[in-house]
Amino acid sequence: MTDAETGVTATRSIELSARTYRHLDRVSKLLGVGLVALGLDMGGDTLLGVAVGLLGAALALTTVFLQIEK
Repeated sequence: MTDAETGVTATRSIELSARTYRHLDRVSKLLGVGLVALGLDMGGDTLLGVAVGLLGAALALTTVFLQIEK
């Protein structure tokens, strides 16, 4: 949302401690890889298999958008 007077766009960020980030990163990567493998097992050429694989890839990348607390 942009403020009409200043033209500044409001942003939100999630900040985590380094330990919490590390655990969340590992869990999201493992679940993401598992979903990609499941999608391939279901049939990488089927709509459901591709959808599950894309969901896994998205899950594996979720921590890219998080910030570590300083």
